[in-house]
Amino acid sequence: MADFVFKIQPNIILGAYTTARLGQYVKEFGNKFMLIIDPILKQVGVAEKVTNSLSDRKIDFFTYDSIPAGADTKVASDALVLARQAHIDGIIAVGGGKTVSIARSICAVYNETKDLYDFVDGEVPKSAPLPLIALPTTLRDNFLFTNNAPIVDARSGKLKLVKTQTGLCKLALFDPNLPLSLSENQTAAMAIEILCIATEAYLSPRATFFSDMIAEKAVELLSYAQEGSPSLTITTPKEVLFSQAGCMASLASACSSSGAAELLALCLNARHTISRSLSTAILFPYIIEDAAQYRSDRLAKISRLMRSAESDSSDADAVKAFAEYVRQSIAKANLPSRLKDLSLNIEKLSLVAEDAGELDLMQSLQRSMTSDDLFEFIKKAF
Repeated sequence: MADFVFKIQPNIILGAYTTARLGQYVKEFGNKFMLIIDPILKQVGVAEKVTNSLSDRKIDFFTYDSIPAGADTKVASDALVLARQAHIDGIIAVGGGKTVSIARSICAVYNETKDLYDFVDGEVPKSAPLPLIALPTTLRDNFLFTNNAPIVDARSGKLKLVKTQTGLCKLALFDPNLPLSLSENQTAAMAIEILCIATEAYLSPRATFFSDMIAEKAVELLSYAQEGSPSLTITTPKEVLFSQAGCMASLASACSSSGAAELLALCLNARHTISRSLSTAILFPYIIEDAAQYRSDRLAKISRLMRSAESDSSDADAVKAFAEYVRQSIAKANLPSRLKDLSLNIEKLSLVAEDAGELDLMQSLQRSMTSDDLFEFIKKAF
């Protein structure tokens, strides 16, 4: 088991209506901010709640929402120019993983003299970062608590990882009301992804007793949200349980590592703008069946925590029940169950495996893998 090193980063506030108090929280980091926000949040009224909280407290800010579905280094470069011209004190990011990652990349290189693409190509920032306040709206962000910011390279369409400084993200607000704008299908796919993030963190060779504890709790909370509480003493609303599970799974992944399903989903999203949650859900059962060959005891424990298997079941039966539970969840939500259902051919998917094989994340997967091994997962799920 890996050595245990514990650092508190960033401060986390999780609770209903924390968005309404955003202006109160950001004051300690300055008074002039760039607000990077997913444009779709305007349509569902979230953007107005965020801006009202800042305006009511006389926080000076300007909004950047020119973020297309395929947000990449070109978008980040344009936003970086605006941020530097405005001489801001920090960035507030509201949206999904892509929006927050763009904001993190800008914060990392804001005080650097080199071009953004130098850092996309592997340079490590040496100056102090700009403070980031993040409001993830999609329940989970398994890179938020790490020193990597995934971003799409506009030159190649490939996923790259920008190195970020420790302590860049000063505050993360998890508001259970923000994801309520998601559709039922989106929420179902993200619930499966949260379970996958926690499971892959649990299977990782970098796991510690601490990441295990957090991953187990994430799964337990998710089971309460999905299947209902086994006890009448637990009355926490479903949306709060989902938010808690997503936060805990993200923390577990940061303390351990991401796995093959998340890596492939990131690269699929980079090349083809396919929903990460959707592709993760499709790949997840095959990850379980592969890991059953070497970590059946751990998978069995997750299965029992998720209540997809009886407490007295054998490990083998519990693992089979776990994979079946995921497939049934996909079917109940009427989600695609095969990668071919996403209108992609196998030739395009082979490039995704090659992209993933070039990333440093390959060194921390649940077992030793090559790009060929990743392509095998793709073929099974195709």
